[in-house]
Amino acid sequence: MSAAEIDGFADRIRKHQGGMISAWVGIPDAMLVNHLAQEAFDAVVLDMQHGMWDMQSAANAVAQARLAGKPAIARIPVGDFASASRLLDAGASGIIAPMINSAEDARALVRTTKYPPLGERSWGPSLALNHSGLSADAYLKTANDLTVAIAMIETRAALDAIDGILGVTGIDGIFVGPADLSIALSNGDQVAPNAAEIDSAMQHAVARCRAHGKFACAYAGDGERAGELLKFGFDLVIAGAETIQLRAGARRAINAARRIASGS
Repeated sequence: MSAAEIDGFADRIRKHQGGMISAWVGIPDAMLVNHLAQEAFDAVVLDMQHGMWDMQSAANAVAQARLAGKPAIARIPVGDFASASRLLDAGASGIIAPMINSAEDARALVRTTKYPPLGERSWGPSLALNHSGLSADAYLKTANDLTVAIAMIETRAALDAIDGILGVTGIDGIFVGPADLSIALSNGDQVAPNAAEIDSAMQHAVARCRAHGKFACAYAGDGERAGELLKFGFDLVIAGAETIQLRAGARRAINAARRIASGS
């Protein structure tokens, strides 16, 4: 995938082309990102909220993802809007912001991820210019379209405010976090991201996105659940974290070796 194709990710997801699956990486290793990006993922998400990434390692991972022909999206820590613009400066194609519970929270995200007139993003995209090959003027004119600002919906307050959040100009889409949402909707009683109540909430979220002309993304714990969410109409889904995939692959190899060695 060329730089132009990578930077076309925002246009593709806004057009609801469907069936997009992203890798999800919390281990702060840029080479791991490069290896996963060789597979048929449509993007790679760097989880800076619960993962161990810092700004330097994340910037290196963005470069490795792009080198492998894939766009990188960063999930920032809660409220860390200052990092959002720095990650876009490093060449990230999008920002996922957790715990966006109101239209005002959404506007705060837009202020740091979009240039005027939509936001107040400060100028300094040196690595983004290198990766894209665009001139400074061309990048300034197109950056708001080339990158996406994604609000996480993961609380009861966010569900109640979803139309207000989606109505904020500059918010391109949402990302539903079903684990936190299940905790919120059960009043802290359980983590049940695949429960029927969560299915209903996620289908509602997709419907509201369609009504506002925005896209919908969601986390799934494995490939089977990811397929179900794509059937719900989500534009992009996660098919499990890299730690789960790494351990599952190791388990399969160990079990296969022991099975063949024992003759069973």
